[in-house]
Amino acid sequence: MIGVPASDDQVDVLDDAGNVIDTVTRAEMRRDNLRHRSVLIAVLNDNDELLVHRRADWKDLWPGAWDVAFGGVVGAGEAWIVAAQRELDEETGMRIELGYLGEETYEDDQVRELARIYLARTAGPFDFSGGEVVEAVWVPLTELRDWLSSRSVCPDGVALVLPRLDWP
Repeated sequence: MIGVPASDDQVDVLDDAGNVIDTVTRAEMRRDNLRHRSVLIAVLNDNDELLVHRRADWKDLWPGAWDVAFGGVVGAGEAWIVAAQRELDEETGMRIELGYLGEETYEDDQVRELARIYLARTAGPFDFSGGEVVEAVWVPLTELRDWLSSRSVCPDGVALVLPRLDWP
């Protein structure tokens, strides 16, 4: 299947301070809900619309859910910005300069991540042929709260990305 992450990809495990303490497979990280590094990239156009997308049903976390950010797991030893650029390219076909919005942890029953959040300002064009994105829509920031309220949405993006955007 196009875009399916290999369960034997190597992922760094982090302690509470964000230090690498081990390297395991992606499958082990998911199975044991181990803290790891991830990147989240919000895509905004010049009309202050956010590109929101629905994830493929084969995704190992929140399959079929809507997401306010592109991104994913940082590989073992991979630089943050390299991972962000790789993820944006894999998911949208875009290679563009990214702005840094910050770093924060997110934890729930399914994921424990230390995430770096980035911003891409572009209107495209996008290429979703990698198979990770089922559909995508532009949502004005002023309408985002209502739009999201009636959909299943990835909680990490809502918690980590949206507070960094100028939305009502």
